[in-house]
Amino acid sequence: MSKKIGIITLNGYSNYGNRFQNYAVEQVLQSFGFEVETILNKTSSVRSKKRNKSPFKTLQNLAKMEKRKLISGVKNRMNYYLHKQKIDNFKRKKTELFKNFSNKYLHETNYAISIHDIPDNLNEKYDFFVTGSDQVWNPHYVRKDSSINFLTFASKEKRIAFAPSFGVSKIPGEDKDNFQRWISEMCKLSVREEEGARIINELTGRKATVLVDPTMMLDKKKWMSISNEDSKKPKGDYLLTYILGKIPKEKEKQIRRYAKDNDYTLVDLAMGSDWSDYIVGPREFIDYINSANAVFTDSFHGTIFSILFNTPFVTFKRRGTHEMNSRIDTLLTKFDFMDRLEDNISLTKTEIMDIDFSHVDKTLAKERKKTNDYLKDALQL
Repeated sequence: MSKKIGIITLNGYSNYGNRFQNYAVEQVLQSFGFEVETILNKTSSVRSKKRNKSPFKTLQNLAKMEKRKLISGVKNRMNYYLHKQKIDNFKRKKTELFKNFSNKYLHETNYAISIHDIPDNLNEKYDFFVTGSDQVWNPHYVRKDSSINFLTFASKEKRIAFAPSFGVSKIPGEDKDNFQRWISEMCKLSVREEEGARIINELTGRKATVLVDPTMMLDKKKWMSISNEDSKKPKGDYLLTYILGKIPKEKEKQIRRYAKDNDYTLVDLAMGSDWSDYIVGPREFIDYINSANAVFTDSFHGTIFSILFNTPFVTFKRRGTHEMNSRIDTLLTKFDFMDRLEDNISLTKTEIMDIDFSHVDKTLAKERKKTNDYLKDALQL
């Protein structure tokens, strides 16, 4: 009888990277002969309830907010109400596609746990528990009173971290004590970015192995085997944009100008100006990246798939509430693509298309061996 692994990660049906890393983690662990299940965790999705602010506190924060951010926030809110039906329809259709992907390609449990609802026999059901990858240790995503993503419900010798991400360069002061204790109790430690290794060392004195995101453990052939071509995909040349944060207006104009000057259709897979144009699931996302003439993205996994599929790309900084660029920096440094960051490249056809992928396979082979060696040790193989 094969041994069994329970996976803890962020669960949801809206984020491409989340579904891809979950699929990849399952595939990698199965390749070692284990039976795997992704344990649904409902705790991490309710942190915001804990953080409800009083009306007075909200007014105080508004008074302190920069005028530019305040105006942007008001515009976004007005835009939502003006297009509420369209946006809600977009989200509903997209969620359905994500659930279909999860039902077909993932092994999710038919029950969900929370910090206040953990089955008595959960520890005995699995030989090991794996947390990761994704931003399971991001203090802005994880509830302060939740230790589930650090596997504290399991015996210490069963706790394995498989390339989890903090997603930030520092842990807020109020979280440090909990993070220090929870990380110290992990049996095997690895992370997804150099900043994460530094955080762990500063908090606990331990050294964590820096691994590539599990999605890079699967080759292009494997990913394309689960891809699907969207009926709305342009028949000719196109540029793909997948930008989750904000980009400067001038950069946006340059992208549009570049597409127009080179007669490229512009495909936006984020929620853009017309939410009905491209509503695609994870399978279609893969095909869009592979077929694009070039990709413009601030997405970590958008960048990863561009590298895996040898698609010319430009990576933008994620502009938002929390700084999330450390994982991008580690990825681009490791694969020698720092020249693809928006500040290091001009948006001209010559520079965008002038990209050398010849070294990628060698780097992938090295990183895949590193990951396999780590997992063999962690899983006692």
